Amino acid sequence: MGTELDNYSVHEDNPLGYGSSLPVPSVQEIVRNDAHNVPERYIKNVEDRPLSSEKCSVSLDIPIIDLSLLTNGDEDELRKLDFACKDWGFFQIINHGADEVLPKMKAAVAAFFELPLCEKKKYAMAANDVQGYGQGYVVSDEQKLDWNDLLFLMTIPSSFRNMKYWPNSIPGFMEALDEYSVELQKVIDDIFSNLSLLMGMEGGFLKELHGVMKLGMRMNYYPTCSRPDLVLGVSPHSDCSSITLLLQDDDITALQIKHKEAWIPVKPVPNALVVNIGDVVEAWSNGLYKSIEHRAVTNEKKPRISVATFVIPGEDVE
Repeated sequence: MGTELDNYSVHEDNPLGYGSSLPVPSVQEIVRNDAHNVPERYIKNVEDRPLSSEKCSVSLDIPIIDLSLLTNGDEDELRKLDFACKDWGFFQIINHGADEVLPKMKAAVAAFFELPLCEKKKYAMAANDVQGYGQGYVVSDEQKLDWNDLLFLMTIPSSFRNMKYWPNSIPGFMEALDEYSVELQKVIDDIFSNLSLLMGMEGGFLKELHGVMKLGMRMNYYPTCSRPDLVLGVSPHSDCSSITLLLQDDDITALQIKHKEAWIPVKPVPNALVVNIGDVVEAWSNGLYKSIEHRAVTNEKKPRISVATFVIPGEDVE
C-alpha cells in the first residue's frame, strides 16, 4: 500500500468513505421463519467458505496489551505494542478502564435487535446513507451476502449524528452509546499517544493529525446458522479507518484474522477490547504497521453481537 492519504479523505455525507448499500432481507427474520435452510444467496463460493482448503490455525493467539502498563510508561509493554502492530496488525487490550460501560453497551445493542422487525425498519438505511439498520456494502443484486444484520451510527462528534436512525423506544440506548463513546475516546487517546511515540513523534501527534476525529459504530447481530460451513458472518476485508476497536461477546469465538496465510481465531478475553490497525495508520506509518484482512464466522448454537467502532480522521485530512 502506498503512503498517499488522498484515498482516505472522508466527507460529511459519507464519513467512512463507503458507498451506500442496497436493501436486503433481515437475516434475523430469515432464521426466525426457517432455521434449517440457508438461502442460496448466502452460500459462499467453495473457495470462500470458512472450512475450505485454507489453513485455519488454532494454536496461535494475538498479543494481549495491558493498557494500564502502557499509560504508566512501561517499556516492555510498549515494545509488545510495536511488535503487535508490525507483525499482527491486531491486539487485545486489558485494564483499559472502560469495564463498567461494557455490559450496558452490550445490553443496548441486544435490546435493539430484540425489537420487532417493523420497529427496526423505522431506522432502515436510506439509499444515500451509511447510517441506519440493514446490511453493509451490498452493491448488486447478484452479490453473495453475509450472515448478519447491522445498525450503523455516527456517535462523535454529535454534529455528525443523524437522529432519525437512533432508536427512541429503547430506554437508556442513547446514554449507553454516549458513555461508551466517552470511555473509548480515552482509550483511543492512550493508544494514539503510544503509537506516536513508537513512530518517533510527540505523544499528541496522531490525535492532532486526525483533525476533527469521528467515531462510527457498527453494531452487528449474527444469528445462528444451521450450516456455518457454508456462510460467513462478515466476508474478508480490511478497515479503512485509522484504528478499529471491537467489543464482542466473551463466550463465542467468531473473529478470524489472516496471519501468514492462515486464518487465526481471536479467542475472546473477558472485558478486553480487540484493536486493529486500519488502512489510514498503515499509510501514515509508511507500511510499518499492518492493516490486516479479517472476517467473522458463524455458529449453530448461539447468536452473537459485536460492536466495531471505527476511528475516522476529519474530512480535511489529506
